Formats: sequence, C-alpha cells, structure tokens
Amino acid sequence: MEQHIIEKAVLVGVNADCFRPEETATEESLEELRQLLETAGGTCVGTVLQNRHTPDPHSLIGEGKAQEVRELVAAMDANMVIFDNELSPSQIKALEELCGAVVLDRSALILDIFAQRARTAEGRLQVELAQYRYLLPRLSGMGKNLSRLGGGIGTRGPGETKLETDRRHIRSRIAKLESELEEVRKVRATQRERRIHNSIPVVALVGYTNAGKSTILNRLTGADIPANNRLFDTLDTTTRRLEVSDTLEVLLSDTVGFIAKLPHHLVKAFRATLEELEYADLLLHVIDAGDPEREAHIAVVNRLIDQLAKPDTPVIECYNKADTVTSDLLPCRQGTVAISAARGEGMEKLLSLIESTLNRGLYHCVFLLPYAEGGRVEQLHQHGQVLRCDYTAEGIEIEAICREELFGRLRNWVKEVL
Repeated sequence: MEQHIIEKAVLVGVNADCFRPEETATEESLEELRQLLETAGGTCVGTVLQNRHTPDPHSLIGEGKAQEVRELVAAMDANMVIFDNELSPSQIKALEELCGAVVLDRSALILDIFAQRARTAEGRLQVELAQYRYLLPRLSGMGKNLSRLGGGIGTRGPGETKLETDRRHIRSRIAKLESELEEVRKVRATQRERRIHNSIPVVALVGYTNAGKSTILNRLTGADIPANNRLFDTLDTTTRRLEVSDTLEVLLSDTVGFIAKLPHHLVKAFRATLEELEYADLLLHVIDAGDPEREAHIAVVNRLIDQLAKPDTPVIECYNKADTVTSDLLPCRQGTVAISAARGEGMEKLLSLIESTLNRGLYHCVFLLPYAEGGRVEQLHQHGQVLRCDYTAEGIEIEAICREELFGRLRNWVKEVL
C-alpha cells in the first residue's frame, strides 16, 4: 500500500525595495501563505523573510540565503520550499538545486488548492486551464516536481504523462478548454438574458477569501453550501433566489474569494464565473470585521472590483463577524451594514439596505393606459416589474416598478405614485 507523503514545507519570502506592494512579502503575507499551505494539507516547519534592495536575478534570494534555507530544510526534515513571491522557471530550477528540495511559488500552491476544491464540471475546466497556463512556460524547470509520485502538493491536476508531452499538445489542450469555457459563457449569457427579460436583479457576493460569503448565502436563502473556516472553501458559483421584500426578488450569487497576489491566469481562467460581477446590479462586498489585515484586504477586493465590475455598480460594504469586535471598530457611514451571519444578527438591516439601494432611481406606481396604448403593456413587462394588471372599463390599470427612463415615457398615464 502506497504511503501518504506528509508535506512539510519551509516558507520563504523576499521584501525588496524595488517590488510593488502587491509583489513583496511581509510577515502578514507569510502568515497567509502558512494558512494556504494548511488548506492544501501541508505543514509549515519554518519561515524565512529576507529584506533586500534588489532580488537576485538567478535565485531571488542569493546563494548565501539559499544555503541557510537548505540547512533549515535538512534540520526540519522538510520536503518542500514554498516562496511567497512569483518565481520564473529558471529561478525554480536554480532554487531546487540550491535548496535541495522541491520548490513552488504562491501561485502553484493556490492552483493546488483550486484543483482539490473544484467540484463542478465548469470549476474543473477553469482550474485545469489555469494550471496549463501556469505550467506551459515552466515545463523546463519542473523536472523534480514531475518525477515525484504520490500526487502531493503542487502535482495535483494534469498528470505527469500529460505534462511531459510536447508543448503543441498542451497548447491544443488549452485551446480546447478555452472553447469549452466559451460554451459555458454562452449558456450563462442566455440565462442572463432571461433574467433581464424577467427583470430579476442580480446581487453578487464578493470579498476576500474566508470573509463569510457562503454563510451569508446560507442564512439568507436557506442554501446548504459548506461554510468552513478555511481559505477558498467555495470555488463553484452558486446562485439562489432571495425574496428581499413583498415587492422585490433578487438572484443572490456567490463568487470565488479574492486573495492578495491572485495569479492573473487564475482570474483569466475564471472569467466565465467572474463575469457575474460584470452583469450584477449590486455588489455585496463581504468584509471580515475582525480581520487584523482588514483594510489591506478591502483594498485588494476593491482593486479587483474596479477591474471586473461595470463602472458605477452600487456596492454595499457588509461587515460580517461583527460580534467579534467592539462597535467603535465598525464604520457607520452610508452604504455599510454590520452583521453576524453565523448568529443571524443584522440580516433585516442588510435586506433593507439591499432593497433601498436597488430601488434607488425606481418608481413604484399605477398606470392607467387607454386600450389604444395597449402595446405599452409589453414595455412594462420587458423593462419593468409588473405587480398587477387589470383590464377595466376606463382602460388597462397596471401597478409596476420601473426605472426613470421608462417612467418618463409613460408619465402621461400615471394614475398614482406609491
């Protein structure tokens, strides 16, 4: 029987003066890397944080520091070194020789977690595409990784034989995966058109990984999504209907959690899923109120919202786990709400804020259309939310909710504004 390899890793990070803030390593980002390692099923046995003016082009940390890492690997009986910084293929090759162990970077570790977590066919397609995009330029530097058996951290996903075939085969596989995901996007587009036709607004949950998005979805909709205290617990998008009030129903959509230094090829591969943000009518930015790195993580999510959502999409900042902090640490500005999804506290306030935000610029009124203007009934059905339609002696009486533009076109037949 094959013995399971327990992955013991030394974590290494470089803080260089020339790095942008999102490229550099800090004590906080190394702690997050440790949590990622544990999520992947490994154990951290030591950390090394190096401060440099400029990184060593050959090995990032230089031969002297690499020797220190090698000694730490031997002393702690580690079988892996994981870098918090992005490594080039040649750096991976050089560091494996210098450190005497398998070397991975943060992106490879995140991809490994994604490979473990993807449950749906779509999720697996997206993960496989991201893995191939990551591995293609690194094939020459992945010798030791590919020769390892046991399917440990960094080797899940595409198998050894696949990766050792020529690059042409891998490129054709990438093209096939892109084609399959394009079909997924077309199906989503059709579903989206149906939602627009039915005038159901979409509220997308976004936030840093482990902020509590799935717990909120479960609490509001009665969904049964696993909600564990670990990074990247949800990979596959889940959408549920939510009755916000008697006059408002929305589709609430969960999305994959964001993280600092989220690999670009991962964002690209998950485009079909993250497109939900582009078409959302409202974003619910879920924030862990007790997160010691709260402001930095808010900034990470805001940067990705700027990239992925359409401009001027309203955002509600939802401070979850509010029961873990004192009230003075919770903002009380407009457009924010403090809740505890696990305890069910503050959910009515959240629903009220969702309703008022979505209804901003909307008119709830009764129209009385003459029968000669009967064609306008279809306009209200297509572009508004019709609540009641009665055919009376005076004309067609319709109670509806509509946006300002449609209200303006039908202003002459307004009987009552509610």
